[in-house]
Amino acid sequence: MYKNIAVILAGGTGSRFGLEIPKQFAKLAGKSILEHTIEAFEKNDLIDEICIVIKNNWKYKVEDFVIINKYKKVKKIISGGEERKDSSLSAINSYSSNDLSNEKINLIFHDAVRPFVDNKIIDNVIESLYHHNAIDVAISATDTIIEVENNIIKHIPNRNKMMQGQTPQAFKLQTIRKAYELAGKDKDFKPTDDCGIVRKYLPNEDIHIVNGSLENIKITHPQDIMLADKIFQSKNTKNNFIHSDEYYQSMLKDKVIVVFGGSYGIGADICNISKKYDAKVLPFSRSTTDTDVSSLSDIQRDLKYVNDKYGRIDYIVNTASILIKEPLETMEYSKILDTININYGGAINIAKESIKYLSKSSGHLLNFTSSSYTRGRSNYSLYSSSKAAIVNLTQALADEFSIKDNIRVSCINPQRTLTPMRTSNFGIEDPKTLLSSETVAHASINTLLSETTGQIVNVTLGA
Repeated sequence: MYKNIAVILAGGTGSRFGLEIPKQFAKLAGKSILEHTIEAFEKNDLIDEICIVIKNNWKYKVEDFVIINKYKKVKKIISGGEERKDSSLSAINSYSSNDLSNEKINLIFHDAVRPFVDNKIIDNVIESLYHHNAIDVAISATDTIIEVENNIIKHIPNRNKMMQGQTPQAFKLQTIRKAYELAGKDKDFKPTDDCGIVRKYLPNEDIHIVNGSLENIKITHPQDIMLADKIFQSKNTKNNFIHSDEYYQSMLKDKVIVVFGGSYGIGADICNISKKYDAKVLPFSRSTTDTDVSSLSDIQRDLKYVNDKYGRIDYIVNTASILIKEPLETMEYSKILDTININYGGAINIAKESIKYLSKSSGHLLNFTSSSYTRGRSNYSLYSSSKAAIVNLTQALADEFSIKDNIRVSCINPQRTLTPMRTSNFGIEDPKTLLSSETVAHASINTLLSETTGQIVNVTLGA
């Protein structure tokens, strides 16, 4: 039986990324890119062990990740070289021994900055290693490939035969070691990827292709982070999916949940669903408890009351918001201040006062944005801009709160939803074009119960 070892190549400096730290340490959805990549292999049932190859001066950060995240499969953190080939060779040497008969090892090399590799790809790579000694992952080329010399097109290959390589690239240990041994004896050796080395120095060794994924992108340039954020959003879209009653009962029973804006709409549905499964739910709003989220003293009073009553708070949800549909030119300053103070200032008040409670329970803070956050909307510019601020606040606080306080922070981004606030501003609309508030409430509870942080969770109609 072969041992499957994921080798995560994290030795790059990220010079093209424009940061003072290597790009694999850049934050994405509340964690570093490298952490997301490690977790893809940590959670895969077929991976036995993980080896991370990193430059010496950054080893301490990886060691911190292993401790904080309690990674069980990371067994080696070894030094990488100046080039990719040096890092691969470092891993090969680390798993080589004098007794070749016992080396039943598969090495699965993966770029640290490809955090979206999924179980299907990893599983297919390992399955292919039962029948082949060398595996590459690739997707069909979508653009025409041209061969250029001195800025002149010399050849245009048939696109139907062209593919774009990704990672993982996987090998029997003996195969990749033999290729590197031969490469090391070639004075004209020019480094390429690992499959390229096998192709050049072991030409009789077939390299089998496993289909990759358009989402399995390599984060190379700063603009790739924006694309990666969108991929994370799409992966965390939650719509009508509802867990079993047994699941909700086991997860929500005796949990203490505070819902600001819990008197109607989505907030009320979150309360009602959670109570059904024996959670201890306390809603606060202007109409029922005279709670103004723009008032810091109101937030302090309410959270203290809940903590004094139950001894802890597990989840805090902020659905409190106002929408005044009116052009800025004619809007009274009192309404302007109300919109800013409630929609944004209230979120800040709740977040700041939540820390001392949620840090004790390793809890979750849930905010709400609107689909209007991606582009300001005429006649409700303050609402849409404040919702854009909530997204930025969520992502920033997820970074701030995750390590020191172990608090998760997420944000629900529902498509147009049938709520009293929407009806009062837009009138009667076709309900078939709107999400139900119950659907959004279920997505919100699913997010609270998840281990994710820094996520903007899209909830869309009919997806």
